[in-house]
Amino acid sequence: MNKVDYDRALYYTHRSEWDNLLILMVRTEDQFLSKKIEHFLHAYNFEKDYTVIEKHLYSLLRYIDHANELSEEQLPDASFYEIT
Repeated sequence: MNKVDYDRALYYTHRSEWDNLLILMVRTEDQFLSKKIEHFLHAYNFEKDYTVIEKHLYSLLRYIDHANELSEEQLPDASFYEIT
């Protein structure tokens, strides 16, 4: 899991940067994240019913939150930077 992908997905969604979200969808190695982004962008562009768009948006945001929680648990206790 790459925590940066989830942070970017959240940022792009919050800022409504759909082009960058599409690029992230293609580049990420997390297939679940990619599929959630795909479903949301498809609903956003083609769906007339706002509740469907909202459902896909909340699904994407729930997955990002879930993945961030898992990635925090898997981080090592040692710091990433060492002063030598």
